[in-house]
This record gives sequence, C-alpha cells and structure tokens, in this order.
Amino acid sequence: MRETTMDLGGVIVATTLAFKSDDSAPAGLAVDYDKFGEHVDFLMSNGCRGVGPNGSLGEYSSLTDEERRKVVQVAVDAVDGRGLVVAGVHGVGWHQSQMWAECAKEDGSDGVLLLPPILYRSTHDGIVEHFRRVAEVGLPIMAYNNPFDTKVDLTPPLIARLAEIPEVVAVKEFSGDVRRVFEIKELCDIDVIAGADDVLFEMLVDGAVGWFAGYPNAFPKEAVELYELCVSGKWQEARSLYEQLVAVFRWDSRTEFVQAIKLSMDICGNSYGGPTRPPRTPLTSEQHARVTADTERALAGLAAR
Repeated sequence: MRETTMDLGGVIVATTLAFKSDDSAPAGLAVDYDKFGEHVDFLMSNGCRGVGPNGSLGEYSSLTDEERRKVVQVAVDAVDGRGLVVAGVHGVGWHQSQMWAECAKEDGSDGVLLLPPILYRSTHDGIVEHFRRVAEVGLPIMAYNNPFDTKVDLTPPLIARLAEIPEVVAVKEFSGDVRRVFEIKELCDIDVIAGADDVLFEMLVDGAVGWFAGYPNAFPKEAVELYELCVSGKWQEARSLYEQLVAVFRWDSRTEFVQAIKLSMDICGNSYGGPTRPPRTPLTSEQHARVTADTERALAGLAAR
C-alpha cells in the first residue's frame, strides 16, 4: 500500500494562461493574473476536481521564472481549498525540476506533473534518476508520457520502474494508445490518467481513473458530466455526449492545441482565451475556420440535447 497518495478521480484541467498587451513584457504580452485567477475560479465553480498550471497548455516554457512561480501561487489562491493544484515542474534536468517542485510545495500545490527531461533524449536509467530526484521533495508525482514533445516514450515497462518510486502515484497517458491502460495496470500499481481528450471515453472504459484535460478549459460543465457518466457506468449516455465533443477534442492532440483551445474558449464566451506567446504563432485562416466550425458544431450539438 502506497503511503504517498493523491485522489485524482475527476477532471483536472491543464489550464490555459491569459496574456494582455504590454510592450515592456516578453513578446509584448504580460501574464494577466487577474483573468487567470478568474478562469481557475470558473473551472472550479463548474465542478472540476482541480487545475494543472504550468503545463504545455499553460505555455510554461515561454514564461520567465518569476511568472512561472506566480502562476502557481495564483492558482492555489483561486482554487482556495476546493480541489487539487497539480503544478507542472518540467525541466531540462532534474536539478531544475526539483527546484520547481520545491517552489510548488512551498506555494501550496498538492502534487506535481513531471515530464522526463525535456530537450534531451535521456536513457531509461536517466529518466528514473530524474523522477527519483524530484521525488525527494516529497510531493505526489504524476508522470507525464508525451512522446511527441519529449521524443521519449514512457512505455509500460518503464512506467513500472517509475512506479517503484513511492511518490510516483499516477501517469498522465498521452500516447493515444488506449491499449496501454490494461498493460500498465498489469505491470504495476499506479493510477492511469487519461491525457488526450480525443481518447478520453476509450481510456475510461478501459479503467483510467481520472482525466487531466485540455478542452474542459472551454467546456468544463460538459466535461464533468461526461466523466461522471463514465464512472457511473452510464456508457450509452456518455457516448452520446462524447460524440458531440470529440471532433473539437481532436485539436487537443494537434500541434496547434494551445491556440485552438484558446480560440474555442473565446467562441464559447465563458472564459478568456486570447493570444499565445512565441514560439506559438496565430492559427492560419484555414485552421481558424476549422476550429471555429468544430467548436460551433459542439455547441449546437450540446444545445440540441
């Protein structure tokens, strides 16, 4: 039985980050902490289990160190004890990730989300060492398997090695291979968390216990309903709802996922999306039209239920 635990059942939203025009800020965009706090409150008020600041969707790699830390502080304040804050602590080396984990702990995070070393294609032994070092901080860790961005695949056997670290309590599975849920569960005692929105239904059917989500930034109420239908075994109702959303959910697995989700947020009108910082560039006119059409299709389908 693990001594380190974190109840990850529910929808934890990898939060987008609002920016506002400011010529003195990086790329002319300053973090809008007020709008970010309002967005976190909006998500929690719509039944989400928690938030995940400083993930890829939160554009952590485009932030200054001061901004990156304050984002977590604002998230903790806005959640205000109503759920979890699982802060992204990704870094090139374990010394950086460990430092961010220490900051997250000091600032009140409940756990951390951790990629393997970024930018460098580490060996399996190096990845295990990376996680062991961050585990020294003492917070629960959700490993993050994103082989597209990191070029490192946390395969089920490697996840089993990470699961031997008591603090590694879960894995956010973003490979898109739903077969892995069973294989991971066969190899080790670790919570599997659905990490790609467009295979959410399939992963929950196979036994994923939570959803670390992107598109619930735009559709939090519907996402919570979808999750709750699945965990209560109402599969036909869940499938019917999922069918209305899955086309727009596919953008969560595309290169332009941050821009797409922010645009969908603006179209839905419940929370602010806005621009992105470099290296992300605005959507092309064709992409803008496709995201708009997919979002409006989802809204029409939801309205007709």
